[in-house]
Amino acid sequence: MVVDDDEQICSLLSKFLARYDYRVTTARDGRQMFRTLEVSAIDLIILDLMLPGDDGFDLCRKIRANSAVPIIMLTAMREDTDRIIGLELGADDYLGKPFNTRELLARVKAVLRRSTLRQRPTEEISSGMLEFDGWKVDLAKRELRNPEGALVQLTGGEFDLLVAFADHAGRVLTRDQLLDIARGRATDVFDRSIDVQVSRLRRKIEADPKEPTLIKTVRSGGYIFSTTVTRH
Repeated sequence: MVVDDDEQICSLLSKFLARYDYRVTTARDGRQMFRTLEVSAIDLIILDLMLPGDDGFDLCRKIRANSAVPIIMLTAMREDTDRIIGLELGADDYLGKPFNTRELLARVKAVLRRSTLRQRPTEEISSGMLEFDGWKVDLAKRELRNPEGALVQLTGGEFDLLVAFADHAGRVLTRDQLLDIARGRATDVFDRSIDVQVSRLRRKIEADPKEPTLIKTVRSGGYIFSTTVTRH
């Protein structure tokens, strides 16, 4: 949701973000914003600082009283104190006007990725067992066993990638999302590209890596783990 009393900015951002498959709604002030929040599931708010009635600082404070929805503050004011106040009130990021739409898009993607990582507690991610098509993933021991019960050796990056897929089964994940999710759950990071890691993982879990049935490539999108995953 874009909250700005400037009609041109609302129109610009709505059209621009729609080109990247974001569904955008707009609000001109705090009252419209809260009415929308009551009836719609909003994933991120782009909030202007200078608004009629309650300003962006007041609205950010009220939102944070009962919601963790990500907020990017947008303002023509460039004072460091305003930026610091906004962040201290709970804003996730801050961008000054005039802004580059590409930079705003990058910040939107980054904030949404961080929000995805925060949605599940660490203990839930790092313990328990995942099962799919007879395969078993022991999260505590960081072990993978095939349907025959044999241990399959995975590198740290391969294991983290597999868990990222299993945690988001049925969802298309971009390369950037896979990097952020996997890096968020482990101290080591990928030293090779995601595509190479996917290729290596396919060779270990697919019956035919050249015709994968578990980790499928989505053209211009990324990858999808196309099987049912059960968590114990």
